[in-house]
Amino acid sequence: MGEQERLLRAQGLDAGALVAFQGMVRQFQHDSVVANPEQDAVTSLFLEHYPQVTENEIARMAQTAAQRWPLLGCRVIHRVGYLYAGEPIVLVLVCASHRQAAFDGAQFIMDALKSQAPFWKRECRASGQSAWVAAKPSDAAAFARWDAQHPHLNGGDLCLIMPARCHNY
Repeated sequence: MGEQERLLRAQGLDAGALVAFQGMVRQFQHDSVVANPEQDAVTSLFLEHYPQVTENEIARMAQTAAQRWPLLGCRVIHRVGYLYAGEPIVLVLVCASHRQAAFDGAQFIMDALKSQAPFWKRECRASGQSAWVAAKPSDAAAFARWDAQHPHLNGGDLCLIMPARCHNY
């Protein structure tokens, strides 16, 4: 995160705020009570994507954020491949002259990533079973509130997709 923050701060020299969000792979991905924690624990998450399609969509999300708020810079790094519980999966850095624009821009990008980015996730569990993760209605609802505020904006900007360690199964 430190190197990405340094690069972003160099881009937004007049920034009064920098918001950083780092998401990690959770051991338990579901909201219900776990009956058998040792068997149901997520050991890894596999993220699949179509590189150019995903990168273009994330770039559009970042550009949309820059159109809605006076952002001075933005970096989005989303890892793909196999990731283990506790590992970072996404990093969103946003800088602006004032904190509210930076907070709003970062939250908008995360809400868009959770509901709009073309990623396919498969949970691998301690039991040896795996399952594709369905989209959550709560993620779509979180993004819908932004869409209602500015329905006419869209565009394209910066996106980095970082591969995780490669594993052959």
